[in-house]
Amino acid sequence: MTKKKASPQDEIAIASATQTSMSLFERYLSVWVLSCIVCGIALGRFFPETFQWIGRIELAHVNLPVGLLIWIMIVPMLMKVDFSALHEVRRHVRGIGVTLFVNWLVKPFSMAALAWLFVRHWFAPWLPADQLDSYIAGLMLLAAAPCTAMVFVWSRLTHGDPLFTLSQVALNDVIMIFAFAPLVGLLLGIAAISVPWGTLFTSVVLYIVIPVILAQWWRRRLLARGSVNFAAAMKKIGPWSSGALLATLILLFAFQGQAILDQPLVIALLSVPILIQVLFNSALAYALNRAVGEKHNIACPSALIGASNFFELAVATAIGVFGFSSGAALATVVGVLIEVPVMLLVVHVVNASKHWYET
Repeated sequence: MTKKKASPQDEIAIASATQTSMSLFERYLSVWVLSCIVCGIALGRFFPETFQWIGRIELAHVNLPVGLLIWIMIVPMLMKVDFSALHEVRRHVRGIGVTLFVNWLVKPFSMAALAWLFVRHWFAPWLPADQLDSYIAGLMLLAAAPCTAMVFVWSRLTHGDPLFTLSQVALNDVIMIFAFAPLVGLLLGIAAISVPWGTLFTSVVLYIVIPVILAQWWRRRLLARGSVNFAAAMKKIGPWSSGALLATLILLFAFQGQAILDQPLVIALLSVPILIQVLFNSALAYALNRAVGEKHNIACPSALIGASNFFELAVATAIGVFGFSSGAALATVVGVLIEVPVMLLVVHVVNASKHWYET
């Protein structure tokens, strides 16, 4: 029996998935975010006029420096997505079904419930009253954007099936193009928060549609020169995304600095519903995959994509829709802050429970 030859895209997916180590940036993401918090607050305190000037560089209500940074941040990540891998979904229909159920029917609404419970009620006495709706909106934005790039890292660390990981990311991104704005609008409406539809759709076009088109055009151009050249190019442009994310966070905290100094508990309080949401959705997806009889190397990436978030898109949309100084922008950044340590905990749990899963 002859073995089917893998395509260049399959070879790239498998090669990336067998790399078991995280990059320096990925491993210490929480450290970099904390450094950006300190740096941004200090710069905002000492050079307030400079950052106010940056905040005024707008075109059609879009801050141009931030828009450029967000494109540099998102495009390299979207270049990892191979939409031709969508045909792979038929190989693991049950695992894909669990992924879609958790990502689009459970995760956004469970976060909305947690945000309403914790922010609007339990933690309300310790949070700024005028920012409660904004914090809830930020948490909803975070939950409405399934992970795109970091899930490849988590899948590698659990020895997940690389082609399944690639196919579920591609399918989620296709759905996100059409469903992100309506879903966010629905969640905000349920929470009785005013929905700025025009700004929301503009953010979707700017931060999802255009970056996807650019990324896929660039990806095809590079792959036309061979998979080796593609891998080499991705290695070079990868740091662009990391640098742009850190620069965006510094700008964000330069604007948010005084609010954080006035309310130092805000970040800790906002992290609670995010933490519960991550653990709940990962456990649910993991258990559902076991119940429907999927293999462990399918259940792991399915559970991990349901737990993690496309926080770059959430940050971009929060800034675009609600502004730099909004509680929504701050809430999405809290998701960035706790992403790595919490997801590493989930990775450890699914790896350690493999024997139980397969029993």
